[in-house]
Amino acid sequence: MSGGSARPKRRRAAGAALRYEHRREGPAASGAGKKRGRDRVFGCLMLPAFLAFLAPVILTEMYWGDDLWGDFAPSWPGGAYGFAATVGALVPLDFALFVTPLTRMNWKRSRSRSLAWAAASLPGLVGGWFIAGVISATWRPKRHRDWDADCHGRGGPCWVHDEFPYLWAAGLVATVAVSALLIVVLVAYVKRRDAGTGPATRPSTSAPPADPPPRSPSRTSGRRRPG
Repeated sequence: MSGGSARPKRRRAAGAALRYEHRREGPAASGAGKKRGRDRVFGCLMLPAFLAFLAPVILTEMYWGDDLWGDFAPSWPGGAYGFAATVGALVPLDFALFVTPLTRMNWKRSRSRSLAWAAASLPGLVGGWFIAGVISATWRPKRHRDWDADCHGRGGPCWVHDEFPYLWAAGLVATVAVSALLIVVLVAYVKRRDAGTGPATRPSTSAPPADPPPRSPSRTSGRRRPG
């Protein structure tokens, strides 16, 4: 009898504990649900944003890639290698043009100025799209079966690599050289700025030394002649 009477009491206590825990975790569960909803919305927006970011690159490659490398690049000073070196030199310059305004942004200090600096970085972003499209126009497919007539046509990726096999070297050397030059200029600018804003020398607060006391006739300073 004692064992049968103890079982219902344990069940009722467990049920009350479960109800208490359920009420306690209710707000946390709702907050977690809202967070999952925001994560889903963010995940759904990532793909359209990524496609919108790549759209200018794809359009540049599709509509101007063949004309740039087939007609414009060979007539550039230095030929296609000179054009590749120019494009390679523009990569770090455009990156600096895009990043430098963004480093001046400070939303806590001024939102209007931050928006102005963000707008100032847009030319660098547009230039980066164009440069990426020009470079991607020289990427030929990895598989040989995908090398169709457009790939071997004048200005196509396969044609570019066949006519100018060291095109990538010219662009890479120019990118490294201009990047090194920008780093040297930046280091010199930082050193000059730090030297100009260094700790100023404090003015001397010590008073000039006092005049020595008059010497007595016996040539002993500060002493009286014995009477």
